[in-house]
Amino acid sequence: MTVEESDDFPPLARPAGVGKSAASSTAAFCGGPMNGRTGERFSGEDWALAGVERVRYEDCVFYDVDWSESTFIACTFERCEFGNVKFNAGTFERTAFLQSTLQRCSFFDATFDDCKLTGTSFVDCALRPLTVTGGDWGFVSLRGQNLAGVKFGGLRLRDADLTGADLSKADLRGADLSNVRLKGAVLKGADLRGADLDGAPLRDVDITGAKLDIAQAVHFARAYGAIVS
Repeated sequence: MTVEESDDFPPLARPAGVGKSAASSTAAFCGGPMNGRTGERFSGEDWALAGVERVRYEDCVFYDVDWSESTFIACTFERCEFGNVKFNAGTFERTAFLQSTLQRCSFFDATFDDCKLTGTSFVDCALRPLTVTGGDWGFVSLRGQNLAGVKFGGLRLRDADLTGADLSKADLRGADLSNVRLKGAVLKGADLRGADLDGAPLRDVDITGAKLDIAQAVHFARAYGAIVS
C-alpha cells in the first residue's frame, strides 16, 4: 500500500466533533472504547484540535490530513500509511504506530509520551523540534532524518536504523541504543550519558563534542582499536 493522492474515492465523514468547527470548541472525543476502523482512507480532512481516544486503525491510509494540536490517547495505528500529515503541536499519549510508514509528515513541536512505534519508518519527515518521553521505538527506521536537538532521553531504540541520521546535540541520556545502526550518523554535541550502546557499531560515527560517561568513553576507545587497561 502506498500513500498517494487519489480522486477515486470521496472524503470520509469526519468523526464527531472533528473538523474546522473543533477550533471553537473543546477537544472532541472520537469513537468509543475499543472502536475500530479497518482499511479506510482519509484524504484532505481537518482534524485540528481533535481529541481521539481508544480507537484502533488497521491498514488505513491518511493523506494530507491536518492533526495540528490534536490529542490522541491510547490509540493504535497498525500497518497504516501516512503522507503529508501534519502532526504539528500534537500530543500522543500511550499511542502505538506499528509497522506503519510516515512519509513527508511534519512533527513540529509534537509530543510523544510513552508511545510504541515498533517497526515504523519515517521517510523525508520534518521531526524538529520533537519531544519524546519514554516509550518503545524498537526497530524504527529514521534513516537520514534530521534529528538535531531532539529529546530522546530514556527512549528504547533497540535495533533502530539511524544510518546517516543527524543527531547533533540530541538528548539521548539513558536511551537504549543497543544494536542500533549508526553508520554515517552524526552525534556532534549529543548527550549520551547513561545510554546503552551495547552492540552498536561505533566506527564511522562523528562524536565530536559529545558528552559521554566513563564506561562509554572506554567503549568508543575500544571500537577504534585502543587498548584500555
